[in-house]
Formats: sequence, structure tokens, C-alpha cells
Amino acid sequence: MLDRTWPAEGATRVPYWVYQDQDIYAEEQARIFRGPTWSYLCLEAELPDPGSFLTTFVGDMPVVVARDPAGAIHAFENRCAHRGALICMEARGRAERFSCIYHNWTYDHAGNLTSVAFRRGIAGKGGMSAEAKPESQSPKQFKVETIHGLVFGTLSARNSLRDYIGPEVLPRLTRVLKKPLKLLGTYTQVLPNNWKLYMDNVKDTYHASLLHLFFTRFRINRLTQGGGVFVSADGAHHCTYTEMVEDKGDAYEKDGMRSAGSQKFQLQAPEILDQTDEFGDRVSIQILSLFPGFVLHQIRNSLAARQVVPKGVERTELHWTLFGFADDDEAMTRRRLLQANLVGPAGYISMEDGAATGFVQRGVAGSPERASVIEMGGSGVGSGDSRITETAVRGLWQAWRRHMNM
Repeated sequence: MLDRTWPAEGATRVPYWVYQDQDIYAEEQARIFRGPTWSYLCLEAELPDPGSFLTTFVGDMPVVVARDPAGAIHAFENRCAHRGALICMEARGRAERFSCIYHNWTYDHAGNLTSVAFRRGIAGKGGMSAEAKPESQSPKQFKVETIHGLVFGTLSARNSLRDYIGPEVLPRLTRVLKKPLKLLGTYTQVLPNNWKLYMDNVKDTYHASLLHLFFTRFRINRLTQGGGVFVSADGAHHCTYTEMVEDKGDAYEKDGMRSAGSQKFQLQAPEILDQTDEFGDRVSIQILSLFPGFVLHQIRNSLAARQVVPKGVERTELHWTLFGFADDDEAMTRRRLLQANLVGPAGYISMEDGAATGFVQRGVAGSPERASVIEMGGSGVGSGDSRITETAVRGLWQAWRRHMNM
């Protein structure tokens, strides 16, 4: 039987069984996604009017997010109290109420059961007894909070969303989300790996300019540029940034880094990298993550929210939501959409992330008893002004172990 004791080295080792064990995956659903964490649900802009709704997931759990007639936002489990069927089948839209297609039980925008078809039977025959309590199996309802246009939900967190994020990372969130948001588009990417490998990748500031040829070849993000990492006090959340400083050095070329690429690579449409310093702080890239599965990116003028959705031990869906600001002019909207080609499943930069994390899932298949070495930047967890570090990765596992009681 596999020993699930954490390695004695602590935060600098991550045993490979964490990506492979079905029991661990099931326990994560209960302890993390249905536990005391806040999960990203959607943008407020995706629910523009009373009656608007969309369907999403919190971990494995299907969820409906809806705006009621008074404008308040609710989230509830997409599961009928009767026989467990999905209540809402559509991805998004508008509805006066929600009716389960199976037996027509209906619910309001908060997920309250409002009607049971033929509950009293017909002509005194059939139906439920007066003592029946179908409401006892009603969908779970989330506590919902919004922050600068983002909607989050929790089933059991005792602290507020702002307190959950914490003072180290919250200012970096509000830095980007400074005005009302405008939805630009959505898409979903399927990853052949455990969900934690993607979150690990997002927090890994060391890999970006080594894996991504486009980053390095066109001097978008090199470790020789200014930047740094913020990590929340509990290790759960992080933010890394790169400054708009032109790097004319040859450190990558001199050391023969694969990502330095061939000098033959040129951009025929260099406007894809033209950046307006819209935040006024000369930051070209900011990647921010909130445990367990939210990512906010600013890459040049491309803005997006990413939602990490586990789909089993070895499969993950990554839901991307591109956005701008409500007062963007046509030129800025075009710039954002053009630069969105840098990311996503076929992005000039991030297409490698889905491949690399899949390589890890495949590579560790025969060695669940071995572990990753996470010692770049030392063994601690904290903020700093170097991106040649794995401090945020160690923070991820510190938070994961706390929730999993390991």
C-alpha cells in the first residue's frame, strides 16, 4: 500500500501521489471546493439583467448563478431536490424561474423549491402526503460576494472574501479591476492533467521565460527584467509581475537556453505587442491566482479571468473569460482581442502550459512514491523581488496541506 506520509523535507517536496490518487481527489472535493474556500463563479457583467443566469462548476459540483428580479446575485447547486437531475440545462440566458425537465419541479433565482408538480395529486388521488418534506433535499445554496466585478461563492467560509484574499494580494487585484467590466468572450480548454498541476504552473514564476519561446524571443518576459512576487500570509494566493523595461541583454542566448529561439523568428504583425500603459505603473504582465482555482491575468492589454475546473484525477477544464472595461473605445477593444491571441489553448505563449503539465502527469505515472524538488529561492514562503523562485508554489502546497489536514 502506498505511503501517503508527506516527505520530511516539507514545503520543498511534493509527492507525486497527490496527482494520481482517486481518494485524494474525492477528499479535495469535500475539504477544499465544498469546504471553507471561496470559488470564482463568473463576472457580474455575465449577468447583465434581472433574470440573467449562467451555469458553471465549483469543483465537481454543477452550479447555477442567477440574478433575481431585485438585482441580487445568487448561486445554488444545479441539482433537483426530487431525483437529482440538473435543474438548468442551458449554459446561459434569462429565465423567470427554473424548472427541472424531468418532473417539472420549479425553483426561484436563489434555488428555493417553489413548486412540485401535482403535489396534492388529482381528484384526491396520488400526490404527496401533507407530512412530506421535499424541501429537505433542496439544492445547496452558496454565500455569494462580489469584488470589482468578479463573483465568488462559498458553502462554508467563515471569513469575508476580502479577508480571504488578504492584504498582500488584494491591492494587486484592485489594481486591474478599476472600472466596470465588459464581457468580450469565453472559451474552454481541456488539459490532460490533474487540476493542481495547472495551479502549480500558474504560481511557478521560474518557468515562464524558460518554457515559452515567444516570451523570451520577443523580450516580453525575461528574468533579467524587473519584477517580483507577492504571496499571501497563508501561502494560498499569489501575484507575480513583470515591468515594462526593455531587456537588451543576452543572458538566455549566452547560456544556450532553448527559449532564446532562433534569430530567424520575426513578427510580421508587431502591433500584437503594442501596449498602452493603461494602469500607469509600467507593468507589462501580472498573473494573479486565488486558491483553489482562480487566475486573473493582465498580459500587455489582454485581460482575462481563468477558472480551473477539476474533471477527474487526470483531466481539467480551464474556462477563460476575456474582458475589457465598459468605457473602452473601439481601438482598445481591438487591441485586447488581438493580444488575447497570446494566451489560451492555441496562444503564442500559453499553449505550452497545457502540454508541459500533461508531460508531468505522464512522467510521474510510474513513480507515485517520488517527489518534485521545489527549492528555487530557498525553502520558505513569502513575497520578494526575484522571480527565480518557487516561493508561490511552496505556498500552494502549504495551503493544500492545511485544507487536507496533512
